[in-house]
Amino acid sequence: MLDNLRNQASFQEEEPNDSKTSQDSKERKPRRSLDQLTHMTPQQRFALALMLLIIVVLLGVMLLLISGVVVPPFMS
Repeated sequence: MLDNLRNQASFQEEEPNDSKTSQDSKERKPRRSLDQLTHMTPQQRFALALMLLIIVVLLGVMLLLISGVVVPPFMS
């Protein structure tokens, strides 16, 4: 039983894959641009990135204030 599996595996390795590679290249879809992927304009993507930056900065400042690493002068 195992001999048959080994023979089948070695037989499959010896077959040329030229027909498969030519079919794969024909079946590949063209790459999508970022506009097509997100359906957003560049201005919308910029606004989203800016909002994400603001959120990250605010969370970092809050973490520093809560942990006591940074103390504002009016709280001392």
